[in-house]
Amino acid sequence: MEPFRIDVPESDLDDLKARLRATRWPEPATVDDWSQGVPLDYLRDLCHYWSTTYDWRRAEAWLSGLPQFRTEIDGLGVHLLHVRSLHDDAFPLVLTHGWPGSILEFRKLIEPLTDPPDPADAFHVVVPSLPGYGFSDKPARAGWGVERIAAAWTTLMDRLGYDRYGAQGSDWGTTVSTLLGVAHPDRVAGIHLMPPLAPPDPATFGDLTDAEESALDSLREADEWGSGYSRQQATRPQTVGYGLVDSPAALCAWIAEKYWFWTDHDGDLDDVVSRDELLDTVMLYWLPAAGASAARLYWESIQQVDEWISNTAGAAVDVPTGCTVFPKELQRPSRRWAEQRFTNIRHWSEPARGGHFAALEQPEIVVDEIRTFFRLVR
Repeated sequence: MEPFRIDVPESDLDDLKARLRATRWPEPATVDDWSQGVPLDYLRDLCHYWSTTYDWRRAEAWLSGLPQFRTEIDGLGVHLLHVRSLHDDAFPLVLTHGWPGSILEFRKLIEPLTDPPDPADAFHVVVPSLPGYGFSDKPARAGWGVERIAAAWTTLMDRLGYDRYGAQGSDWGTTVSTLLGVAHPDRVAGIHLMPPLAPPDPATFGDLTDAEESALDSLREADEWGSGYSRQQATRPQTVGYGLVDSPAALCAWIAEKYWFWTDHDGDLDDVVSRDELLDTVMLYWLPAAGASAARLYWESIQQVDEWISNTAGAAVDVPTGCTVFPKELQRPSRRWAEQRFTNIRHWSEPARGGHFAALEQPEIVVDEIRTFFRLVR
């Protein structure tokens, strides 16, 4: 474990501002809503704020206030936060983000998890950046899919001295946490997933609940209108990567679109994820030039994940599992669907508000969900 500190040169920030000022903008969409993608006025305004008002040093200072490390695992450098609780007997927990997320997605969780009102709820928190994301290294060769990442997290937790721990995640973090529990049920006390990935059960199609009907409708709509980014990153990540690494406006649009569509808001994203929070995440793709390398995880693993979402449950997951399904999440399996894959569900919850980036949108709910589940298995 080598201590690490993010210290972005001022010249990199000056270059970003110059690129934003030099953006060549397209004409507006031929519709007045988001159905063709991010509206021109929205993105121009956001990028103007980015170049004139946004302060990266604020986010950098927050990260610098936490213990950061890099360590080499299987030939690849992994960047992580390792925030130990003041309570020595706290329970170790590894939190895994997804795309287009980052370690900053958990910023509102770390303090309440490490320093709770009840010491019995305390966690030692480990937050690694996925390979190819943030300040982790970019894989130079193919093969860094979700199974290899889960194996790397096993090594990471062992290297930190944790023999027994929990795993939690969303998006890619859901799959990585699941595979971690499957591979090491002797060490992983439980996994908390937002949401569990499980396909609709055809045996229920003659007796669907309203929630299950809605979940199926969402899957169909996402397949028809919301899967373009995934297909592009899964098939030609290098091609889209040139724009994501070279143009901050393109990167911002690519990511902001997902925050708009995948969060639970009433027409104003700022109500649940502020501009600064959104741009902080974009910066963790821009500064390390991670647009292409992050996209390649889709090329590596999305076919397998899509199979678990839509087609077959695959091998049983027997490790104790906690499930939180938010109403604006992309996949919303019912409990009876999820039980076809996850055989040991100890906690199930469907909060009234929240979306794909729940740790940012509804951090109090997420903290309560994590505490509630791990009280059962820690």
